[in-house]
Amino acid sequence: MDKNTLLSSFGKWVEPINFKKLEKQVSHLKQDYYTKKLTTKSLLLLLLHAHLNEKESLRAISDSVIEDELQEAVGLDSISASQLSRKNQEVDPSIFANLFLDLVQKIQGNKQHRKVSMPLKIIDSSTIPLNLTNYKWATFRKTKAGIKLHLRLVFVDKDMTYPEKVTITPADVHDHEQLEVLVDEKEAMYVFDRGYMDYEMFDRFFDDGIFFASRLKKNSVVRTLEHFTIPEDSSVTSDAMVVIGSTQKRTENVFRLVETVDTQGKEIRIITNRFDLSANEISDIYRSRWAIELFFKWLKQHVRIKTFYGTSENAVQNQIYAALIAYCLLVLVRMETEAKQSLLQLRRWLQALLWKPYTKWFRRIQWRSRGST
Repeated sequence: MDKNTLLSSFGKWVEPINFKKLEKQVSHLKQDYYTKKLTTKSLLLLLLHAHLNEKESLRAISDSVIEDELQEAVGLDSISASQLSRKNQEVDPSIFANLFLDLVQKIQGNKQHRKVSMPLKIIDSSTIPLNLTNYKWATFRKTKAGIKLHLRLVFVDKDMTYPEKVTITPADVHDHEQLEVLVDEKEAMYVFDRGYMDYEMFDRFFDDGIFFASRLKKNSVVRTLEHFTIPEDSSVTSDAMVVIGSTQKRTENVFRLVETVDTQGKEIRIITNRFDLSANEISDIYRSRWAIELFFKWLKQHVRIKTFYGTSENAVQNQIYAALIAYCLLVLVRMETEAKQSLLQLRRWLQALLWKPYTKWFRRIQWRSRGST
């Protein structure tokens, strides 16, 4: 990228990416060994530009390179859809995956994040259906194909969440099989739905000092050992110490079962190993799980992950990791500018001022932030 591009809103947006690390990985894996035109870096920048502008196809990405500013940003004066397709299939997804993790570390190093002593980490998955004819490698039924995005989302507060860890599997992989992968540290509180029920794993979390809260399945067998006092004027209907499971398969440790009702009056049973919090706090923690549903909705509506630019496994994963990188870049801008606006609003202003000096974008954010306080 030339000096003008670096000073543009697009240049400022992608600035947190560790391009030196990218070059080292590319060199180590010999990804650009025979490349004459389209480098891995150029592909990444084009994918980020495509996500930002929701380009519908490789041909649309190819046509967008007619812009002088984009040419300068990616170091190309033209590129064909076939060249894009070939490069997207060749690039090892681990390169983009590592760049995503590097951005996560930058988010966690921000002063706003360092204030969080016990982060809330929400675990869930989202299935992305694929056309069986074009994605035979993702077959999970005779007539269906698809992949599953297993994700850990950090909930800092209602205004700030970000993806921290992700695994991509065939759609037929059960959620609870990824639980051990996504729960890997003690200094956090994990929240997940009943699809992750695993009594043996719950006992292991208890023994290892890993805190969690999960919704209990309706047919789960519960033996109550002691009831706790229910707070007044609360949606909590029961608070008890319990063991869960049948005689043949029962937890070795005792847990806490908090029963409450949602906004529609439906009963929710929450199992946890936190006895130091109030029943209302446990209820509120579990209700925070909605944040990951909103995150998946945001991804499917505002970047391209429902349809893909390529049909190979590499191409699909590269597009997903580029989408996560795009999201993290917006989070970092929000943190740097201390913006009050949503990521969607920051994205809209970025689209409008893409090749303008980034100071215009930042002034817009900060002026609006001051006006909203």
